[in-house]
Amino acid sequence: MERGATDTLRMKDCWGSIDPLGEALHFLRMSGTFYCRSELAAPWGLALPPRPGCLSFHVVTSGRCWLEVEGGDDVALEPNDLALVPHGRGHRMTSEPGVPAIGIGQLPHERVSDRYAVMRHGGGGAPTVLICGAVRFDHPAAHHLVQLLPRVIHVRASSSSQLDWLDGTLRLMAAEARELRPGGETVITRLADILVIQAIRSWIAADPAAQTGWLGALQDAQVGRAIALIHREPARSWTVSSLAGEVAMSRSAFAARFTQLVGEPVMHYLARWRMHMALTWLREDGLGLGETASRLGYRSEAAFSRAFKRFIGVSPGAARRRGQGEATGAATETGTEAAVRAAATGG
Repeated sequence: MERGATDTLRMKDCWGSIDPLGEALHFLRMSGTFYCRSELAAPWGLALPPRPGCLSFHVVTSGRCWLEVEGGDDVALEPNDLALVPHGRGHRMTSEPGVPAIGIGQLPHERVSDRYAVMRHGGGGAPTVLICGAVRFDHPAAHHLVQLLPRVIHVRASSSSQLDWLDGTLRLMAAEARELRPGGETVITRLADILVIQAIRSWIAADPAAQTGWLGALQDAQVGRAIALIHREPARSWTVSSLAGEVAMSRSAFAARFTQLVGEPVMHYLARWRMHMALTWLREDGLGLGETASRLGYRSEAAFSRAFKRFIGVSPGAARRRGQGEATGAATETGTEAAVRAAATGG
């Protein structure tokens, strides 16, 4: 750290603490969730198809099973274990390795609500109960973080005394899934948020891979602060010099350190972040082109449109129409079609 930087950063902390990694985790707000309680009896096998853009999670509330992700090794899941499959890859859940798996869309489901189903399957042997879900993240910071996750995150209930949170959370989720009382879906949704975020936190704390790249940059006292400032105020007229000043570094040292840790120059990161924010606003919030450009500090729609197309690959109007088309397609599904899709894809 440069001379004087420590005191300056300590002073800034008095004005308002910034936790860049915590803020990135805050962006992991889930949408498009669907949950299924699976009551299974050995031998059994479930095949879940690829679901691009989704993160799947599986909680073993009782019994044991095996998880196999495309291109990966089998993972043994014990009672109260949690597994995340972050990248939408197809995967199999079986009572034992080698058991044939049936496509989950081919099995009957008891549709409890629009977002919750119960499935019963198997050969009458040793029982296993799973709570499974598929979730989607809309915020660009969430996409950035999820892309860095490994093929599978396995949180073992018995691996550490620090994971006491897992046992209590799973017990509550299992109780809600059994009874599904009024408000039960909301409780399960919130508990799923906690499970996924806590699992990612556990991985970040334990895996050396989480200390490099963008995640490593978030944990750097100065570069992480600069990233958080960009995320908080994307419309501000940032320059390399102004960001360097905020984190008490010289312009040249800051520019070099940012590129080294993040893998791209700071102004390129800023522009790309703005465009992904714009994509979210256009698709999810339905903002007009002018308002989106203004929110991001562009003086003209034309300048904003050129930057958007350069980073996203299509015009803002085309991106908005594509998002509306996806929403319309989902809205026009019949209840049966939605149930089959959700059961088949987990989302």
